[in-house]
Amino acid sequence: MDYKIVVDSGCDMTPQLAERLGVTSVVPMTMILGSKEYVDDETLNLPGFMADMKACTERVSSAAPSPFAFMEAIGSAINSFVVTISSQLSASYENAQLGKELAKENGAANVHVFDTKSASAGEVLVAVKLRELLSNGIPKDQIVSLVNHFIDNMKTYFVLERHDNLIKNGRLNKITGRIVQTLNIKLILGSDGNGNIALFEKPRGTEQMLDRIVSLIRKSNRPTSGENMVICHCNNLPLATRVSGVIRGQFDFKEIFVIPTRGLISLYADDRGIVMAF
Repeated sequence: MDYKIVVDSGCDMTPQLAERLGVTSVVPMTMILGSKEYVDDETLNLPGFMADMKACTERVSSAAPSPFAFMEAIGSAINSFVVTISSQLSASYENAQLGKELAKENGAANVHVFDTKSASAGEVLVAVKLRELLSNGIPKDQIVSLVNHFIDNMKTYFVLERHDNLIKNGRLNKITGRIVQTLNIKLILGSDGNGNIALFEKPRGTEQMLDRIVSLIRKSNRPTSGENMVICHCNNLPLATRVSGVIRGQFDFKEIFVIPTRGLISLYADDRGIVMAF
Protein backbone atom coordinates (compact mmCIF):
# COMPACT_ATOMS: atom_id res chain seq x y z
CA MET A 1 0.00 0.00 0.00
CA ASP A 2 1.34 3.46 -0.92
CA TYR A 3 1.63 6.14 1.74
CA LYS A 4 2.09 9.89 1.45
CA ILE A 5 5.01 11.11 3.61
CA VAL A 6 4.87 14.69 4.89
CA VAL A 7 7.60 16.45 6.91
CA ASP A 8 7.98 19.96 8.31
CA SER A 9 11.00 22.04 7.32
CA GLY A 10 12.75 21.25 10.57
CA CYS A 11 13.66 18.17 8.53
CA ASP A 12 16.68 19.09 6.39
CA MET A 13 15.35 17.49 3.24
CA THR A 14 16.93 18.24 -0.13
CA PRO A 15 14.77 17.80 -3.28
CA GLN A 16 16.94 14.85 -4.33
CA LEU A 17 16.57 13.08 -0.99
CA ALA A 18 12.84 13.85 -0.89
CA GLU A 19 12.45 12.12 -4.24
CA ARG A 20 14.49 9.13 -3.08
CA LEU A 21 12.48 8.74 0.13
CA GLY A 22 9.10 9.48 -1.46
CA VAL A 23 8.53 12.57 0.67
CA THR A 24 5.60 14.32 -0.98
CA SER A 25 5.54 17.59 0.99
CA VAL A 26 7.85 19.70 3.14
CA VAL A 27 5.60 22.02 5.17
CA PRO A 28 7.50 25.27 5.78
CA MET A 29 8.25 26.80 9.16
CA THR A 30 8.66 30.58 9.53
CA MET A 31 11.85 32.23 10.80
CA ILE A 32 11.64 35.61 12.52
CA LEU A 33 14.51 38.09 12.75
CA GLY A 34 13.32 41.01 14.82
CA SER A 35 10.18 42.18 12.99
CA LYS A 36 10.98 40.48 9.66
CA GLU A 37 9.62 37.06 8.68
CA TYR A 38 11.04 34.47 6.26
CA VAL A 39 9.23 31.37 5.00
CA ASP A 40 11.36 28.21 4.93
CA ASP A 41 10.30 26.99 1.50
CA GLU A 42 11.88 26.62 -1.95
CA THR A 43 11.72 30.40 -2.50
CA LEU A 44 13.96 31.20 0.48
CA ASN A 45 17.23 32.90 -0.48
CA LEU A 46 19.32 31.09 2.12
CA PRO A 47 22.55 33.11 1.66
CA GLY A 48 20.53 36.33 1.92
CA PHE A 49 18.71 35.02 5.00
CA MET A 50 22.03 34.06 6.62
CA ALA A 51 23.43 37.54 5.92
CA ASP A 52 20.34 39.15 7.47
CA MET A 53 20.59 36.77 10.43
CA LYS A 54 24.20 37.75 11.15
CA ALA A 55 23.31 41.45 10.91
CA CYS A 56 20.26 41.15 13.16
CA THR A 57 20.78 42.49 16.68
CA GLU A 58 17.22 41.78 17.83
CA ARG A 59 15.64 38.59 19.13
CA VAL A 60 15.43 35.69 16.67
CA SER A 61 12.69 33.06 16.78
CA SER A 62 10.53 30.79 14.64
CA ALA A 63 6.90 29.79 14.15
CA ALA A 64 5.36 26.41 13.37
CA PRO A 65 3.28 25.71 10.25
CA SER A 66 -0.46 26.21 10.74
CA PRO A 67 -2.86 23.27 11.03
CA PHE A 68 -4.26 24.31 7.63
CA ALA A 69 -0.78 23.99 6.06
CA PHE A 70 -0.58 20.42 7.31
CA MET A 71 -4.14 19.73 6.17
CA GLU A 72 -3.29 20.89 2.66
CA ALA A 73 -0.10 18.80 2.59
CA ILE A 74 -1.99 15.68 3.68
CA GLY A 75 -4.81 16.43 1.25
CA SER A 76 -7.35 13.70 0.70
CA ALA A 77 -4.80 10.88 0.59
CA ILE A 78 -6.18 7.83 2.35
CA ASN A 79 -2.81 6.83 3.82
CA SER A 80 -0.28 9.32 5.18
CA PHE A 81 2.55 9.67 7.68
CA VAL A 82 3.59 13.07 9.05
CA VAL A 83 7.05 13.58 10.61
CA THR A 84 7.60 16.65 12.80
CA ILE A 85 10.26 18.40 14.84
CA SER A 86 10.24 17.72 18.61
CA SER A 87 7.05 18.82 20.33
CA GLN A 88 9.28 20.25 23.08
CA LEU A 89 10.83 22.70 20.61
CA SER A 90 7.86 23.75 18.47
CA ALA A 91 4.08 23.64 18.10
CA SER A 92 4.56 21.83 14.78
CA TYR A 93 3.55 18.42 16.19
CA GLU A 94 0.43 19.84 17.84
CA ASN A 95 -0.55 21.68 14.66
CA ALA A 96 0.08 18.56 12.57
CA GLN A 97 -2.35 16.67 14.82
CA LEU A 98 -4.93 19.39 14.27
CA GLY A 99 -4.21 19.30 10.54
CA LYS A 100 -4.75 15.56 10.59
CA GLU A 101 -8.23 16.02 12.06
CA LEU A 102 -9.06 18.66 9.44
CA ALA A 103 -7.78 16.37 6.67
CA LYS A 104 -10.03 13.57 7.90
CA GLU A 105 -12.98 15.71 6.90
CA ASN A 106 -11.66 15.53 3.33
CA GLY A 107 -11.35 11.75 3.37
CA ALA A 108 -7.81 11.32 4.74
CA ALA A 109 -8.83 8.54 7.09
CA ASN A 110 -5.47 6.85 7.76
CA VAL A 111 -2.94 9.43 9.00
CA HIS A 112 -0.30 9.04 11.71
CA VAL A 113 1.82 11.90 13.08
CA PHE A 114 5.27 11.15 14.54
CA ASP A 115 6.86 13.41 17.15
CA THR A 116 10.53 12.73 16.40
CA LYS A 117 11.70 14.23 19.73
CA SER A 118 14.49 15.62 17.56
CA ALA A 119 15.16 17.98 14.67
CA SER A 120 17.24 18.30 11.52
CA ALA A 121 19.31 15.13 11.14
CA GLY A 122 17.01 13.28 13.54
CA GLU A 123 13.95 14.05 11.45
CA VAL A 124 15.75 12.95 8.29
CA LEU A 125 16.79 9.71 9.97
CA VAL A 126 13.19 8.97 10.97
CA ALA A 127 12.08 9.58 7.35
CA VAL A 128 14.81 7.19 6.15
CA LYS A 129 13.67 4.51 8.62
CA LEU A 130 10.04 5.04 7.61
CA ARG A 131 10.86 4.58 3.92
CA GLU A 132 12.83 1.38 4.66
CA LEU A 133 9.90 -0.12 6.54
CA LEU A 134 7.40 0.89 3.86
CA SER A 135 9.62 -0.57 1.15
CA ASN A 136 9.67 -3.86 3.02
CA GLY A 137 5.87 -4.03 2.95
CA ILE A 138 5.45 -3.95 6.72
CA PRO A 139 1.85 -3.29 7.89
CA LYS A 140 0.99 0.19 9.13
CA ASP A 141 0.37 -0.68 12.78
CA GLN A 142 3.70 -2.47 12.98
CA ILE A 143 5.44 0.47 11.26
CA VAL A 144 4.05 2.89 13.86
CA SER A 145 5.32 0.69 16.69
CA LEU A 146 8.76 0.18 15.10
CA VAL A 147 9.25 3.87 14.28
CA ASN A 148 8.20 4.97 17.76
CA HIS A 149 10.69 2.50 19.24
CA PHE A 150 13.35 3.84 16.87
CA ILE A 151 12.60 7.43 17.93
CA ASP A 152 12.82 6.51 21.62
CA ASN A 153 16.31 5.07 21.11
CA MET A 154 17.69 7.47 18.49
CA LYS A 155 20.57 9.78 19.44
CA THR A 156 20.86 13.36 18.18
CA TYR A 157 23.87 15.63 18.82
CA PHE A 158 24.90 19.02 17.51
CA VAL A 159 28.03 21.14 17.66
CA LEU A 160 27.98 24.91 17.16
CA GLU A 161 30.79 27.09 15.86
CA ARG A 162 28.86 30.27 16.67
CA HIS A 163 26.55 30.97 19.60
CA ASP A 164 25.14 34.36 18.56
CA ASN A 165 21.59 33.09 18.04
CA LEU A 166 21.53 31.16 21.30
CA ILE A 167 22.33 34.48 22.95
CA LYS A 168 19.76 36.39 20.87
CA ASN A 169 16.93 34.01 21.76
CA GLY A 170 17.92 33.83 25.43
CA ARG A 171 19.18 30.24 25.56
CA LEU A 172 22.74 31.30 26.42
CA ASN A 173 23.80 34.43 28.29
CA LYS A 174 26.32 36.83 26.75
CA ILE A 175 29.11 36.22 29.26
CA THR A 176 28.97 32.43 28.86
CA GLY A 177 28.81 32.81 25.09
CA ARG A 178 31.92 34.98 25.01
CA ILE A 179 33.85 32.57 27.25
CA VAL A 180 32.89 29.63 25.02
CA GLN A 181 34.06 31.50 21.91
CA THR A 182 37.29 32.75 23.48
CA LEU A 183 38.34 29.34 24.84
CA ASN A 184 37.39 27.53 21.58
CA ILE A 185 34.99 25.29 23.46
CA LYS A 186 32.94 23.12 21.08
CA LEU A 187 29.77 22.50 23.06
CA ILE A 188 28.25 19.14 22.16
CA LEU A 189 24.53 19.44 22.78
CA GLY A 190 21.70 17.13 21.84
CA SER A 191 18.35 15.61 22.65
CA ASP A 192 17.88 14.35 26.21
CA GLY A 193 15.66 11.56 24.86
CA ASN A 194 12.46 13.50 25.46
CA GLY A 195 13.01 16.16 22.83
CA ASN A 196 14.61 18.76 25.10
CA ILE A 197 18.11 20.17 24.53
CA ALA A 198 20.83 19.00 26.92
CA LEU A 199 24.58 19.62 27.21
CA PHE A 200 26.69 16.46 26.85
CA GLU A 201 30.33 17.50 26.41
CA LYS A 202 32.53 20.62 26.51
CA PRO A 203 35.61 19.71 24.44
CA ARG A 204 38.18 22.31 23.46
CA GLY A 205 39.08 22.33 19.78
CA THR A 206 38.08 20.21 16.82
CA GLU A 207 40.29 17.19 17.57
CA GLN A 208 38.90 16.75 21.06
CA MET A 209 35.39 17.28 19.72
CA LEU A 210 35.85 14.46 17.18
CA ASP A 211 37.15 12.15 19.92
CA ARG A 212 34.16 12.93 22.12
CA ILE A 213 31.69 12.27 19.31
CA VAL A 214 33.23 8.85 18.68
CA SER A 215 33.04 8.18 22.42
CA LEU A 216 29.37 9.19 22.58
CA ILE A 217 28.52 6.86 19.70
CA ARG A 218 30.41 4.00 21.33
CA LYS A 219 28.84 4.58 24.76
CA SER A 220 25.33 4.84 23.33
CA ASN A 221 25.16 1.08 22.73
CA ARG A 222 23.15 1.89 19.59
CA PRO A 223 23.66 -0.61 16.75
CA THR A 224 25.70 0.81 13.87
CA SER A 225 26.27 -2.15 11.55
CA GLY A 226 23.65 -2.03 8.81
CA GLU A 227 22.15 1.18 10.23
CA ASN A 228 22.16 4.73 8.86
CA MET A 229 23.50 8.03 10.15
CA VAL A 230 22.67 11.58 9.10
CA ILE A 231 24.96 14.61 9.40
CA CYS A 232 23.50 18.02 8.56
CA HIS A 233 25.67 21.12 8.28
CA CYS A 234 25.20 24.86 7.93
CA ASN A 235 27.83 26.04 5.43
CA ASN A 236 30.36 23.58 6.80
CA LEU A 237 30.76 20.71 4.36
CA PRO A 238 34.50 20.30 5.23
CA LEU A 239 33.76 19.61 8.90
CA ALA A 240 30.72 17.43 8.12
CA THR A 241 32.84 15.42 5.68
CA ARG A 242 35.60 15.07 8.25
CA VAL A 243 33.18 13.93 10.95
CA SER A 244 31.73 11.41 8.47
CA GLY A 245 35.21 10.11 7.63
CA VAL A 246 36.21 9.67 11.27
CA ILE A 247 32.96 7.83 12.03
CA ARG A 248 33.34 5.58 8.97
CA GLY A 249 36.78 4.64 10.22
CA GLN A 250 35.40 3.56 13.61
CA PHE A 251 31.94 2.15 12.88
CA ASP A 252 30.13 0.13 10.23
CA PHE A 253 27.18 2.33 9.29
CA LYS A 254 25.40 1.24 6.11
CA GLU A 255 25.13 4.82 4.85
CA ILE A 256 26.04 8.24 6.21
CA PHE A 257 23.96 11.02 4.68
CA VAL A 258 25.66 14.45 4.59
CA ILE A 259 23.07 17.17 3.99
CA PRO A 260 23.00 21.00 4.09
CA THR A 261 20.58 22.62 6.51
CA ARG A 262 17.44 24.44 5.43
CA GLY A 263 16.42 27.83 6.82
CA LEU A 264 15.01 26.82 10.21
CA ILE A 265 17.96 24.72 11.30
CA SER A 266 20.38 27.29 9.86
CA LEU A 267 18.75 29.77 12.24
CA TYR A 268 19.50 27.67 15.31
CA ALA A 269 22.63 25.74 14.29
CA ASP A 270 24.00 29.06 12.99
CA ASP A 271 26.85 29.39 10.50
CA ARG A 272 29.14 26.32 10.44
CA GLY A 273 27.08 24.33 12.95
CA ILE A 274 26.55 20.58 12.44
CA VAL A 275 23.80 18.20 13.59
CA MET A 276 24.12 14.41 13.61
CA ALA A 277 21.73 11.57 14.38
CA PHE A 278 22.03 7.77 14.49
